[in-house]
Amino acid sequence: MDSENKPDRRKFLRSSFLALGAGFLSGSLLESCDPENDTGEQVAVLTPDGKLVSVPKSKLSSEHSVITNAEGREGIPGRKFVMVIDLSKCDGCGKCTEACNKMHFLPPTKEWIEVLKMQDNTEEAPYWFPKNCFHCDNPPCTKVCPVDATFKREDGIVAIDNERCIGCRFCMAACPYSARTFNWAEPIKPNIIESNESIEHVFQSKKGCVEKCDFCPHMAREGKLPGCVTGCPMDAIYFGDEIEDAVTDGSGNTFRLSQMLEEKSAYRFMEELGTQPRVYYLPPYSRMYPGPEKNQQS
Repeated sequence: MDSENKPDRRKFLRSSFLALGAGFLSGSLLESCDPENDTGEQVAVLTPDGKLVSVPKSKLSSEHSVITNAEGREGIPGRKFVMVIDLSKCDGCGKCTEACNKMHFLPPTKEWIEVLKMQDNTEEAPYWFPKNCFHCDNPPCTKVCPVDATFKREDGIVAIDNERCIGCRFCMAACPYSARTFNWAEPIKPNIIESNESIEHVFQSKKGCVEKCDFCPHMAREGKLPGCVTGCPMDAIYFGDEIEDAVTDGSGNTFRLSQMLEEKSAYRFMEELGTQPRVYYLPPYSRMYPGPEKNQQS
């Protein structure tokens, strides 16, 4: 897709998701209270787009999440989310990981998206390889969960219901990409309350549960991109909708998905396993930055 179409295509996530996001906060606690006129205890609340607002605690008890667990398990109707990572652009800076951790309040020791140094053989130069959950269309992880805590949504996202997870780690053993981690310790959470009580949590999982990249569904409902996409200074990560045939980078440039995959010889990691990942990679041809070795020497 050429740049002339950028302004229109740029709106694709925003315009198409706004209808879904409308009402997410309407009628919610954020609009039903007046903090200045309420002298009771104030608490910080995290909105779905990651903002902190102060609201009276007394207003929380009677409010309910607009997004129910049933809706969270079904996913966003009419969507099929997909991610594309351009390895020729990735410079290994790790800003995607930092942005992800900030969005989900993860400690530095955890990485839902890893940036790995790869080298296919000794004759070729190394390159950087961001790796998160691939949200496979044929996910081995969901098939082994004994309590249906991890599941495939209609919008393509493989999610985890922390209220159901019993910590058996069968899903971790089944994932061929080692995309899942176990939460051994009590999560570090700021003293805030999420306004959305559904499974689309912003926070990391509970102690004794499995966690991983979630494709930021709370952002998608707001018509916004995942944290890793907007946090990448190289615009190496694209996110979008396969049905719309469009993906957008962190700067807001939107491209036709099918054209990008065909013209840039996209591939899916370990596709021979038949897992059908929803994350595509563009090969590290003609890198646009100094290679990892040069970066380390400089």
